[in-house]
Amino acid sequence: MSELRMVELSAATIVAVNNLSLKPGQEQFLAPVSYGIAATVINPQTSWQRVILDGDEVVGFVSANFDDEAPEEHFRSVLWRINVDADDQGRGVGRFAVEALIEEARLREVDHVNVIYEAGDGGPENFFHRVGFTPVGETAYGEIIAQIRVTD
Repeated sequence: MSELRMVELSAATIVAVNNLSLKPGQEQFLAPVSYGIAATVINPQTSWQRVILDGDEVVGFVSANFDDEAPEEHFRSVLWRINVDADDQGRGVGRFAVEALIEEARLREVDHVNVIYEAGDGGPENFFHRVGFTPVGETAYGEIIAQIRVTD
């Protein structure tokens, strides 16, 4: 793995992001990437979307939202999605994305970031626990709300 870096989502990277592959069984835990990309159009002032590159190869995508006026607290600073290509999972790409998101939250003077996910075998729960998210609640639909604190 060469040095990972992040760039903003753009016309040059959007096709590769849409073509990121998943491991078998992961698709049940993730809406299509195009749903996450649509957030930029809907909330361009609050949406934060980045593409993770390994050299010139797109290996991941992360989408978050920072909105102090969101009606529910757990939506005010939230990681909406993180996709790492199936062939690149387990190499630190996801951890790199979460660390970059925490840095962005720190720059925005936000003290935590939430994530909402569905528990289940093959789902993202173990990953979120490994990178420091701790369950703090549940949505009305039974999804887990987890939080990571942003420290200096």
